[in-house]
Amino acid sequence: MFLRPIRRPVRLRSGARPRTVGLILAASLALPANAAVERPLYRDAHAPVAARVDDLLARMTLAEKVAQLVTVWEGKVKLLDTHQRLDPAARATLYPNGIGGFARPSDAAGAVSPRVLAGRDVRSTIELVNDLQRDALTHTRLGIPILFHEEGLHGYAALGATSFPVPIALASSWDPDLVRRTNVVTAREMSARGVTQALSPVVDIARDPRWGRIEETFGEDPYLVGELGVAAIEGLEGVGKPQMLAPGKVFATLKHLTGHGQPESGTNTGPAPISERELRENFFPPFEQAIARAGPGAVMPSYNEIDGVPSHASKWLLQTVLRGEWGFTGAIVSDYSAIDQIADLHHIAPDHQAAAIIALSAGVDSDLPDGNSYKTLAASVAANRVSVALIDDAVRKMLEIKFRAGLFEHPYADAKAAVAVTNNADARALARVAAARSMVLLKNDGTLPLALPSLGAAVPVIAVIGPNAAVARLGGYYGQPPVTVSLLDGIKAKVGSRARIVTSLGVKITENDDWWEDKVTLADPAENAKRIAAAVDVARGADTIVLAIGDTEQTSREGWADNHLGDRASIDLVGEQQALFNALKALGKPIVVVMINGRPLAINRVAEQANAVVEGWYLGEQGGTALADALFGDVNPGGKLPVTIARSVGQLPMFYNYKPSAHRGYLFSDKTPLFPFGFGLSYTTFAVGEPRLSTPTIRPDGTVDVSVEVRNTGARAGDEVVQLYVHDKVPSVTRPVKELKAFERVTLQPGEARTVKFTLDHRAFELWNLEMKRVVEPGEFEIMAGNSSVALKSATLTIAR
Repeated sequence: MFLRPIRRPVRLRSGARPRTVGLILAASLALPANAAVERPLYRDAHAPVAARVDDLLARMTLAEKVAQLVTVWEGKVKLLDTHQRLDPAARATLYPNGIGGFARPSDAAGAVSPRVLAGRDVRSTIELVNDLQRDALTHTRLGIPILFHEEGLHGYAALGATSFPVPIALASSWDPDLVRRTNVVTAREMSARGVTQALSPVVDIARDPRWGRIEETFGEDPYLVGELGVAAIEGLEGVGKPQMLAPGKVFATLKHLTGHGQPESGTNTGPAPISERELRENFFPPFEQAIARAGPGAVMPSYNEIDGVPSHASKWLLQTVLRGEWGFTGAIVSDYSAIDQIADLHHIAPDHQAAAIIALSAGVDSDLPDGNSYKTLAASVAANRVSVALIDDAVRKMLEIKFRAGLFEHPYADAKAAVAVTNNADARALARVAAARSMVLLKNDGTLPLALPSLGAAVPVIAVIGPNAAVARLGGYYGQPPVTVSLLDGIKAKVGSRARIVTSLGVKITENDDWWEDKVTLADPAENAKRIAAAVDVARGADTIVLAIGDTEQTSREGWADNHLGDRASIDLVGEQQALFNALKALGKPIVVVMINGRPLAINRVAEQANAVVEGWYLGEQGGTALADALFGDVNPGGKLPVTIARSVGQLPMFYNYKPSAHRGYLFSDKTPLFPFGFGLSYTTFAVGEPRLSTPTIRPDGTVDVSVEVRNTGARAGDEVVQLYVHDKVPSVTRPVKELKAFERVTLQPGEARTVKFTLDHRAFELWNLEMKRVVEPGEFEIMAGNSSVALKSATLTIAR
C-alpha cells in the first residue's frame, strides 16, 4: 500500500514509503474536520499498538464498535453509483458509523464470476479502495480505515492477477519454498491494490475425495500440510512472525478450523464425526504448527459441527485450544455466513441475534461477509443479552490488524505501482515453474517423453483430444489472468513445424464450466456419442494420441448451498469420458492421458491401458506450457501425490497413515489403492538407500540424525523426493502404520549421489496417551525412508526410559 496525502499529492518511486514526518502530516490531514486540534494517541505511529488500540477503543461509541465487526460484500452495490464508484451519501446513510471491513473490492458488482467483471481491472479496483478509504478517514467521526480482504487460494482471485496451480497441485511439488514464492506474488498483487487480508491458506487435511473442496487443500497428511501451510503464511506475511506488516505483504487467514476435510458422506459443511484423539493426532497439527511458527494474522473456523457443536459456536475449540493451548493472539473471523448458519443450518439458535451472541461468546471477532448476525449486537447489549466487554474484546482484535497493517499511516494504493507488479514477467515465469514442479507422472511405459524429429525429417501426427485439451482450467476461487495457456496451445507452440497437430473435443463434460454458476448440467450423451465418433476419425491417422480428461470447475468445487452443489457420490470419470478413452484406445495407437482435475479420480481402466498417465490437476495460467515441456522432455516430472488415489468409492476413507486394524480386505476387489500417497515417477531412475541413524538409542527429549543416500541411476537429470516415515512399534494407544515426519526434494544429474540428512526430535515420536497428554513413550520405533509411502527401507531406533 502506498500513501497519497489528500491535499498535496506526493510522487513516490515504486515500493517506497514517505518519511515519518510525511506520515504524521498525512494522518493529520486525514482527520475529520470536526476533530480536535491535538492529535490523539491512536494517531501516533510511534506508540505501541496496544496503547493505540486502547486509546481508540475508549473513544468509540457502541455503534462504532459494532461497525468494526461487520463487513460489506453483497451490500456494496448499494454504496456505488452507476460507474461503480463510491457514493459518499449512500455510505453515510447506510453505514453512518463507518465500515469495519470490505470484502473483495475486485468484484464491485457483487458476488459474481470474474469472467463477467468487464472493466474491473487494477486501476478500477484501486479507485474504489482509495475512495472508500478517503471517505472513512475524512468523513467518519474517528477516521478509522477499512480492512479489505480478498481470496488468494492459488493467486489473487481478481481480474488481471496471476493464477498459480491449485493447492493440491502445489502440494504435489513437495516444495515448501515454491509455495512460499507463489504466495509472495499473491501478497504483492493484493497489497498493491490496497488489500490487507487474504482468506488463505487452507490447512485442512483432506480425507474424502468426494468432497469438492479437496482441490483447495495440501492433501491428506498432517505433516506435509503443516509444512506447506507455514510456507504459505511466510509468503503472504513474511518470515519470522513480523509484528508489523511490511510493504507488499498481507495478513494470512488460516482455515478452516477444523475437521472440514472429512465431512460425513463427503458433503461440504456436513458433520465431522471425529473424536478428540483424531483431531489432536491429525486435524489439529497443521494449524498448531502454522500458528507456532508463522503467526497468521487471522484464523477462520469451519462450517461443520463436531460432536454436536458447530465450530463457530465452540468455546472449547476457539478458546481452550486455539487461544489457550496454542496461544493464538490474532483475529478469529467467520467463514461466509457461518454465524447466520448457527441458526439457519445447525438450528441451535432461534434467530440471527441469538446466533451472534453464541458466536461472540465463543470468540469469533468478525462476521463475514455482510455482518447479518453481528448487526444485532447493539440491540443485544441494550437488552442485557451480551456484555460490552465481549464486544470490546472482538473490536480490539480487529483494530490490532489495522494498526499492524499500518492502515492509519498508509491507507491508499498507487495504481501505477500496482500495474507494474501485477502479472508481470517474473510472476508469469514463476507460474510456469510452479506448474512444471506440480505435475505427477503416474505411469509411463517408455512412450514419454515424446520425440520430435530433426528438421527435414518426416513429420509425425499428434492428435490432441479431449474436453480439457483446448481450455486452461484454473480451478475454484480463480481469478482471470490476462493470458492463459491450454494444453493444445502449449503443444502447438512447442512442436512448431516439427509435427502436425490434429484436434477434436471428444466429449463435453458439463454444458457450462463456470465455477460460480449454480446449476450444473451434464452434456447430452447422444451429442457426446457424435463427438466421440468425430474424435476417432481425427485420431485415426495420428501416430500418437494425447488425451486430456478429468473435471471442469463445476464437477469438483465448493458446494456452498443446496442450489450450488460441488460434492459427488462417485470418484469415477464424469459423463462419457471413459467411453472416449475406450474408443481411442481401440485404434491401437500410443495414448498418453493427461489428467486435468480437481479431485483424485478412480481411473482404473485408464491406468491399466494407457501408455502413460500424467496427473496435472489444475496447473494455473501457464499449465499448458508446462505440460508441453514435460510431454516432450524439456521438463522431467518430479512431483509426488499428496493424497492416496482409491480404486473405488467403496474403499473410502483411504489414506496412507491408517491404523493397523484397517484395510483387512474386501471380497472380490483389491484392498490396495490405485496409486499410493507419495508416489510419482520420473524419466530417470533413482536408488534410495537405507536410513542411517546417528545413534541407535535416544532419551525421550533427545534427537537423532537420519542420513539417507539417494542416487540418480538413470540417464537424465531429475528430481526425487526423499520421504522419511516413523512407526511406533508397541505404543500404549493405537498408532498409524506409518507417519511422514520429514521430506526433501532434490535434483540430481545422471550418476550423481547425495546424502540427505534429517533431524528428528521429540515431536516425531509424540503421541496422545490414555490421559490425553502429549508424551514420548519409551520403546522401539521403525524409521523408514524411500520415495513413496510404500517403497521404504527401515532401521530401528530405541527410545530409552
